Amino acid sequence: MPRYAICNETFGDMPLPAALALARQYGYTGWEVAPFMLGKLTSDAPWTAHFGPRQREAYRNEVESAGLSIVGIHWLLAHTTGFHLTTGDTSVRRATADHMDELIDLCADLGGQVMVLGSPGQRNLTEGQSMEQAMERAADVLKHSLPKLHERNVRIALEPLGPSEGNFLNTADDAVHLAGLVGDPAVALHLDVKAMSTESDPIEQVIRKHADQMIHFHANDPNLLGPGMGDVDFQPIMAALAEVGYDGWISVEVFDYTPGVETILRSSMETLQTHSAT
Repeated sequence: MPRYAICNETFGDMPLPAALALARQYGYTGWEVAPFMLGKLTSDAPWTAHFGPRQREAYRNEVESAGLSIVGIHWLLAHTTGFHLTTGDTSVRRATADHMDELIDLCADLGGQVMVLGSPGQRNLTEGQSMEQAMERAADVLKHSLPKLHERNVRIALEPLGPSEGNFLNTADDAVHLAGLVGDPAVALHLDVKAMSTESDPIEQVIRKHADQMIHFHANDPNLLGPGMGDVDFQPIMAALAEVGYDGWISVEVFDYTPGVETILRSSMETLQTHSAT
């Protein structure tokens, strides 16, 4: 049976107990964490200084006591400075690799097992850089984290994003190519409905093609709302996920909160449950 999660930024400044109660009320059993929601995470004011072991344990216990599991983390480099995955600046790439190691510890301490690597602003091509140079530099950063990934039982899920968001990893094929350069199952593929809507192939075909690499999934719509709140038909998407035997989390990730939290939670869950049964 599918497992459904919700991303924590959906709830804005709502107190954590209230947010968790709402998520559970509408049938979500997973909680996906954007680290920037935990505090100010910048290179000049390290988040480790104020969200250390005790805070992580308390946060995890509160989520689990509410009946949810922490799936993992996403928006890994959002709201940070001094980090970039593909830059030619060796010192910046090294700082990025070190920060990724810190995020791996955060993810594992919270009980999560997957880190969704999107953050287009921190991976876009820099001036004079070829795509293959960018791929090789990104692979080097990710290879640095392999020992920590294995030690903490965490995987990085590379997130393709459409061309309106950036110019690096625009397709699932691109992300699979980068994963191949890393050459380790700890780095694999994340698929997102909004992003897949920009691909030349139908979404369900992208899912089937890359089923063996896919380890995480975001459900949303190109209109920035949740599944079923736009024009994307989720029936073939959910059918494809069932057909390939996907047993990971399906996380609802929205970017437009104007309908209100409860409407987003209810409508998204109704769509996912309806089509998972057909």
